[in-house]
Order: sequence, then structure tokens, then C-alpha cells
Amino acid sequence: MAIEPGLRIVDHDADGIDTAFRKDVLAGLSQRQKAVPARWFYDETGSELFEAITELPEYYPTRAETEILERHGADFAAAIGAGRAVIEFGSGSSTKTPLLLRAIRPAAYVPIDISGDFLRQSAAALAADFPDLPVFPVEADFTKPVDLPAQVADLPKVGFFPGSTIGNLVPPSAVDLLRSMRRTLGEGTMLLIGMDRLKDEATLLAAYDDPAGVTAAFNLNLIDRINRELDGDMAREAFVHEARWNDALGRIEMHLKAIRDVRFAVAGRSFAMCAGETIHTENSHKYDLRSAAMLLLAAGWTPRAWHTDSANRFYVALAEATEPRSAP
Repeated sequence: MAIEPGLRIVDHDADGIDTAFRKDVLAGLSQRQKAVPARWFYDETGSELFEAITELPEYYPTRAETEILERHGADFAAAIGAGRAVIEFGSGSSTKTPLLLRAIRPAAYVPIDISGDFLRQSAAALAADFPDLPVFPVEADFTKPVDLPAQVADLPKVGFFPGSTIGNLVPPSAVDLLRSMRRTLGEGTMLLIGMDRLKDEATLLAAYDDPAGVTAAFNLNLIDRINRELDGDMAREAFVHEARWNDALGRIEMHLKAIRDVRFAVAGRSFAMCAGETIHTENSHKYDLRSAAMLLLAAGWTPRAWHTDSANRFYVALAEATEPRSAP
């Protein structure tokens, strides 16, 4: 296999606890509207549950984006060109990645993900399918600038950010992330990004609250992770999964809702919630073409092509790093 030893850029304390996870959870549980960033869903169990979500009939984004990547491979190849290093942000299981790799013939592949074990398993599986492709996994929080492996430093690059993960972030944070990706990738780079389109409320709610309960298990697994990794004693049975459509902000929200008054401790800190209070765990913003383009432009990316699936449910945009200008 062509896989190389990976980089690990995640801070842990002497007890092996991810310090950023502890900081985010304690800060979020201390707010009036309690919240935990969605990136902490993805321990090994969470990553596996999310892959199960992508197979659900109600969860259309994966099928829609896969259709786009399959139909427009030749278009991506012509626009991107061969010989680039593909840098995938939040690679997960990399299930869509082979479609891109086969289309554009890259010189290297760098998957970046915060879930280290899942990252290495996925990178090894992909390297087995592409034995001539150098693979350099990086365990890191891609929401911040990442130092890429030295082996790809001099290669032209294309970022790959599928799955509409950008929709998890409120607009200011989304712009910050896209700017951070630009810094990670450098000048003269390109970005291929998935963005979910606005659609009817019923379709959206079904995608985030499936009758099989897989999304509920995914959301509730965050409690299990907090209890396991941060010495918590949250009563899992005191919470239920709740999905909401927030029309004013154009987003689906996921919450963990307390169904009774509950007290618990996390990392030595005490917290209390009344029945009906929630922990806000995820946003999934939906875009029309104008808002999607504005988001990219605000972050220093110029859209060059927009592709959608046959049912017009999803966008895959190809953008270039905008050249700096000294005047309007």
C-alpha cells in the first residue's frame, strides 16, 4: 500500500483527554442555551453511526452528491487537471473520495479528520484500492489551519469538502473555516465543496429525524462520549433527540432535550437542566445559489462552476482561491 505514517495534531493532557473537547463541552454547558459543537459527534461510534445515516432512504444528501460526482467526473478533471494533491477536510470514511480520485488522477491524497482511529482505518482501505497513490493521513481539527505533510508542500492542491459539512456552521464561523482552508491550502489552490440546497420542510425534517432512530442514536452518543471521556454522569435516558426547522435562519437544528429535571457532573463541574431545556448539538444550514456564492466569496473563494443532481437537491461547487486585490 502507498499509505505513509500519519501526522497527529491533536492536544491531549496527561490522562489522554482531548483538551479541546473538554474545553468546548464545559464552555457550552455553561451557557444559557447549552450547546456542544457538532464536530464532537465523531468518536469511533459516532463516525460509524453517521455512515449508517448516509444509507437511510430519508437521508438524500449522500445519494445526491454521489450522483453529481459520478455524472461530472470529466468536468472536474478538465477544470482541476491532473497532478494535484487532494486535501480532504473531515474525511470520515472517504466513501465519495474514490469517485474524485478516479476522475482527476491526483499526485497524492491527504485525508484530515479529528477521529484518529476511524481516519487511519479509512485511509488504509482507500490506499489498498489505489496502490500507486501516496496517502498521508493527518489527525487534526480541520476547523483551524493545518500544517500539511512535507511530501505535498510543493504540489498544487485542491481541497475537497463534501457532505455539506459547511452547513454545520453559523455564517461567521463558516466564513472563518473557509478562510482557514485557504490558508492551509495556500495560494493558487482550488476547492470542491458540497452544499445542501433549500427545500421543503418535510423533506428536511425526515432527513434529520428518521423513523429507524439512527439519527437519534447518533445525537445521544454524544452523551456517552462525554460520560466516557470527561468523567461525566449524564443520565442518557433523561434526554431525547429533537430535530427542528428554523425558517428564519434557514437551517435544521438538532438538540438533546431534557424530558425531566436533571443534574449531572462533567469533568468535576456540576450542571442542571429543567425539563424542556436543550443542548443544541448541530446546525445544518441550507442554501440557495446566491447565499452559497456569497459565503464562498466572503471567504476568499471565487466560484467557477456549480453542479446539481437530477432532483435539484444539492450543490457541488468548484471554486478558486481569489487573487488578492488592493482596491475594489
